[in-house]
Amino acid sequence: MLQKFFILCSGADTDLLKTCNKGEQNKYVGIGATVFFTAIMAFIASSYALYTVFDNIYTAILFGAIWGLLIFNLDRFIVSTLKKRANFKHEFLQATPRILLAIIIAVVISKPLEIKIFEKEINQVLLEQKNDLFLANQQQIFQQFSPKLEEINANIDVLKKEIIQKETETNKLYDIYISEAEGTAGTKLLGKGPVYKEKREKHDAALTELQQLKDVNNLKIAALENSITQLTQDYENKVESSQPIIDGFDGLMARINALKKLPWFPSFFIFLLFMAIETSPIIAKLLAPKGEYDYKLEDQESAIKTWISQKVDQRNHAMRTDTELNKKIYSEIETEEDVYNHKKEKAKQLLKAQTDSFYNSELEQI
Repeated sequence: MLQKFFILCSGADTDLLKTCNKGEQNKYVGIGATVFFTAIMAFIASSYALYTVFDNIYTAILFGAIWGLLIFNLDRFIVSTLKKRANFKHEFLQATPRILLAIIIAVVISKPLEIKIFEKEINQVLLEQKNDLFLANQQQIFQQFSPKLEEINANIDVLKKEIIQKETETNKLYDIYISEAEGTAGTKLLGKGPVYKEKREKHDAALTELQQLKDVNNLKIAALENSITQLTQDYENKVESSQPIIDGFDGLMARINALKKLPWFPSFFIFLLFMAIETSPIIAKLLAPKGEYDYKLEDQESAIKTWISQKVDQRNHAMRTDTELNKKIYSEIETEEDVYNHKKEKAKQLLKAQTDSFYNSELEQI
């Protein structure tokens, strides 16, 4: 049962192959098994690749099965249509498109499996890339908020400088009236005289202004600091909202690019392995000597070709003979008097009928 299935997979003529020896049958069993298992590998590889895209196992299996059947049908068709010829160069030229197609299929099949085989290493590369993306994303978002933050901080610095400046002026007034009381400056009279009182009043007025300035500016600074807090919260929210996009940076293309950052030799070796599997049926047919099945198939095809050629040749001869006979018959009829008179009489009747019809149509228009 299994042997019949693999022969069916090889695309060989089962009825014709039954008439061949066991060795010839086993050869096509091997070719069919290779075609079948290549399709299985295509199914597995494409299912995994599609699972990384859709993240749905049922969708991946469905489309993976379609892709596996497509590869199976394509391999079966190409292997079955490759005929053994007497000239190896002609056979190789016939197989060249199939080999090129095998390379393409090998890439399609091997790449998803490479991604699965080197999954841990790829995850490490993706983790590093995600960290870089996270830092870059933070930097880009911060650049959106930094002008406003710098403006607010500059306003806070201005308000604080106003307070410091007023404090400096008030402290100077304090030192002046203390020095006046101690007699170390101003009038240099020890005691609290009229000048002391005047300087003391200036200081007290400046102190009151300082307190008022502090109250007003502190309210403004508190409002600006609340704005900074709000901007900081908005910044954190924006970073958090963009984080799922970075966390989702592990699709098929991202993994393929991550695979390129790993050493190339293991991936290239897997590609060669799948290319060898994919081309093995065609290579087997190219290297195998012309067998009993090939001779019988060639005999069957040549018999049909000869029979069709004979039928076409017979039809061509019949047509040429009929043409010659028609020419001869009509040339003899051409000289007979009764045929001439009959045709002349009919031509007269036709001409009269055409004349009457034209005359009647002209009367109707008058």
